[in-house]
Order: sequence, then structure tokens, then C-alpha cells
Amino acid sequence: MVRTLLALALCAGWTLQGAASANAQPYPKKEPIKIVVPFPPGGPTDGMARIISEHLQTDLGQTIVIENRGGAGGGIGGKFVADSNPDGYTLLMTPGGALTTGPAVNPDIGYDPQKVFTPICQLIETPLIISVVPTLPAKSLAEVVAYAKANPGKLIWGNQGFGTAPHLLAEMFKLEAGINMLDVPYRGTGPLLNAVLAKQVQIIADPSTTSLPYIQAGNLRPIAIAGSEPDPALPNVPTVVQEGFPKLQAPFWLAVVAPAGTPHDVIDKLNHAFRDALAAPDTIKKLKALGTTPKIGTPEELGAMLAREYAQWKTVVQAAHIEMK
Repeated sequence: MVRTLLALALCAGWTLQGAASANAQPYPKKEPIKIVVPFPPGGPTDGMARIISEHLQTDLGQTIVIENRGGAGGGIGGKFVADSNPDGYTLLMTPGGALTTGPAVNPDIGYDPQKVFTPICQLIETPLIISVVPTLPAKSLAEVVAYAKANPGKLIWGNQGFGTAPHLLAEMFKLEAGINMLDVPYRGTGPLLNAVLAKQVQIIADPSTTSLPYIQAGNLRPIAIAGSEPDPALPNVPTVVQEGFPKLQAPFWLAVVAPAGTPHDVIDKLNHAFRDALAAPDTIKKLKALGTTPKIGTPEELGAMLAREYAQWKTVVQAAHIEMK
């Protein structure tokens, strides 16, 4: 009887020790790790998420699953991640729609990005390209303005969703140029570029990662780079600064965040894993082919950038009197 009790006690001790050892395993210890892209498949965020996740999966040693949750300019996917467990297994990879422009334009988005997310790192940055369809008789921003003033309300600017950076860029353009044009939102880049092919829109702002093939195919004519530096892929296209509209600088960036409360060691591990993934030569090569290069920093640097952008776009929203309908 004594031997039996002793054996049971030893077994119990080994079981508890094994459980404690399993719980002490460093992150990540289970799979999959879900990366939520708050836009439909086929857009720049989706494409780059899949490129980056290839090496991220190897670095972390766990399966990476890309989950598309489009809608509300990134707000639906943002809300999903904000409500997820802060354990490092559900992340949000997004441009400004879910983190800066969307919350700036929609006070009822369902979350405060500065409270519900923990920054991990910025990933890439590339300028938006302002392009028109070939049938529009305008080859510069000045000619777009002249056309819009001669045809008030007839110029159609398509964007990737209400509350996205291209949407607010259009509103800023209207303020700066004093023009009246129609701004039409779509559910992401894929649907927007389909609208370009269907000739439903006349002017868009989109990163080269997705619009360059349409430019090369002759479906879009680039007229300005929404930044201060020329795009190497389009060396003959002037910048908005050269065109006389310096306020229209709006880079397309991609960042990754986790739910607030995610442990610091997990954030640190993820930051290093994304750094390694973006440093891989084949990742750099694939991103360069899409017209972009990595731009990665610390969680603190991303947090500061998000705060600046939110304040900038909030000013535009108030000046343009933009309201959710």
C-alpha cells in the first residue's frame, strides 16, 4: 500500500513537472499564428502579407495563416483583432485604414487604435501613384484641376474604401485645388482596379505594388507621385511637390500590430522575426519587383508614426467635414 501511494505521488509529481515545463515553453509553442489582412484578396496588403509570411513561418517555426477580413476600410478586420486574445497568435497586418485614417474618419469604428493595439513594427513604405484612365484628357495634376473645374461633379475618383488614405488624399486634393469631384469607395484595391478596367472611375491613387501592371498595360496613365521623391519605376512621372501640391504626400505603408496586453517578450520576438523575414534576399527581391522595399523599426517608432498620422488625417477630416453616412 505504501509503495502504491509512493508510486502515485511520484507519477503526480512527474505529471505536474511536465505540465509546468510545457507551460514554460517560449512563444510560439502552438500553431497556427493568424495574420489578419483587413482587405479582400488581390490587394497590395494581401500580396505582401503572403510574401513576408513565407520566411516568418520558418523563423517562428509555426504555421502562418493569412485571413482576409475586408470591409469598412479596414475596420472590420481591425475590430476582430482588437477583440482577440493578447497571446501573440492573432496579429493585424494593415496600412492606415485600420489604424489611422479609418478611426480618424469614423468615430464609431468600434475601437480606439491607440488603446486596443500594441505596435510591433512597420514593414514597408512606398508612395502612392496618382493615375488617370487614358480616356481622361488630362496628363498632369494641373490639367486634372482644369478638367474638374470645367466639369464640376463629373470627375470620379475611386478609392480603396471609406476612411483609407487614398480616400482622404482625394478630400485633401479637393480642398487644395478648390474642385468638386465625386469620390467613390470600393471594398479594397482588387475591386477598385476592376472598376478601372470597367471605366467606372477616372482617377485613383494606388501604390505601384498593384497599379504598376495596369500602368504598363496601358490601362492607367500615371500623372504624379504622392511623395517628395520620384519613383524609380516611373522616373519621368513628377512628384506632387513638383506639380505644386506639396500637401498631397501620402506614402503607402504596411505595419503589424497585436492586441493590447500582448506580453513584451512576445512583441520583442515578433519584431525580431519580422526583421529577419524582411532581411531575406528572396523577400527583398520579391518586394522590389512590386516596387517597394522594407522599412522596419522598433515598436516605439511605429507607435509614434501612428500618432502623427492620426493627428494629420483628423485635421483633414475636420476641414473637409467628412462624416459617416
